[in-house]
Amino acid sequence: MANPKRNHEYFDLSGKVAVITGGSRGLGLSMAHAFAEAGARVIIASRKQEACDAAAAEVQAASGRECVGFAYHAGSWEDSDRLAAFAWERFGHVDVLVNNAGMSPLYESLTAVSETLYDKVLEVNLRGPFRLSSLLGERMAAGNGGSIINVSSIAAVQPTPTELPYGMAKAGLNAMTLGLARAYAPKVRVNCIMPGPFLTDIAKAWDMEAFNRRAETTIPLRRGGEPDEVVGAALYFASAASSYTTGAILKIDGGSAYPAA
Repeated sequence: MANPKRNHEYFDLSGKVAVITGGSRGLGLSMAHAFAEAGARVIIASRKQEACDAAAAEVQAASGRECVGFAYHAGSWEDSDRLAAFAWERFGHVDVLVNNAGMSPLYESLTAVSETLYDKVLEVNLRGPFRLSSLLGERMAAGNGGSIINVSSIAAVQPTPTELPYGMAKAGLNAMTLGLARAYAPKVRVNCIMPGPFLTDIAKAWDMEAFNRRAETTIPLRRGGEPDEVVGAALYFASAASSYTTGAILKIDGGSAYPAA
């Protein structure tokens, strides 16, 4: 039997390189801080270069680890190619990929969903993660291995009429997790975090009084999640702590969703 690690060594990311899409705010930014504090160098990829640079500077100042920003549209096949090439040219390897970027636009009714809206939701939430995971996963598998972490949603298993295309895309992301876990085994682990309602920037548009009333009866923990409450799961999946875990989908939702049948 191999020598056991000390507890802190299981979560050590020293020498690792992590790419986080949608990393300039919310859950992505919390994960960027956590990975950098654990020793990783980080690429924050999101739509606007200015926001990426600001977030990267914040993470680097707090951790002392190198962190760079990269303008990236998660729905663009070409941008996935550019991001993968940039990461490899900059650092020579990637050990952790977090597919966190996502979007769920509002619409008045299902018949009001335009072809453009539908395509955009599927592109950002599913097509982009597929392309980026394929590019980086193949290189990880050919090299020293790594970890891919997809960020889904409980909408994948309990979609509401107001977020149906989004839920469909996230259900696809769950399926992709299982398929990639087999495609790139045994050197690459692929897992999925499935969050419920988190109080990130998007919550600023919520009616919080109404949300809190609903939480009392629909969420066993009776509240929304805080961004840093995703950190433990992210570090687990990114690090050696999850060395025998792949193809897993972990709910982090305060207990609000039932598992898929």
